[in-house]
Amino acid sequence: MKTAKINVRHLFVFALIVLVASTRLMTFLPNFSPLTAISLFGGAYFVKKWQAILIPILCVWTSDLLVNNILYKEYFQSFTFFYQGFYWQYLCYAIIALVSIFALKKVTTLRVLTMGLFGSFLFFLVSNFGVWISSNMYPKSLEGLIQCYIAGIPFIKGTLLGDLGFSALLFGTFALAEKQFPVLNQKTIY
Repeated sequence: MKTAKINVRHLFVFALIVLVASTRLMTFLPNFSPLTAISLFGGAYFVKKWQAILIPILCVWTSDLLVNNILYKEYFQSFTFFYQGFYWQYLCYAIIALVSIFALKKVTTLRVLTMGLFGSFLFFLVSNFGVWISSNMYPKSLEGLIQCYIAGIPFIKGTLLGDLGFSALLFGTFALAEKQFPVLNQKTIY
């Protein structure tokens, strides 16, 4: 008879990601979210590369479903599976997870801080480019692109605070839990 195998570390990482993703249902300030931190954390702690990218993206999508259809339902005509331009943000989170697989092989405070800043600025660049290229809000010229980036500057504060704050929360919680529960240090399956 086969016994069920449970990877406690993997389960704990997944649970932390889901718990933090649920904070998107609370509104704080514009662009204050855990999504970059989730991508960094998944990239750092999921052993299988596909999980490091797919699980954070699925959590982003699930939280988007809730946010778009509960908090912001008045902005959509019907149930919304994907909002306009979602792929720019999802691409960004996938890149962040992919880079963190390599950059966070060894997790240190400086590396997490650096990757959090990298994620914030990558998100700023990619998401604003996405708004410029896929909407009619700005002229399709260098001047229009610059206008779009300038219009996005007020949102960078929330992005930075969310990315760095949630990164500290996720990575700090995991580090403390590893000290309290040695089973989390083991990457083997139980």
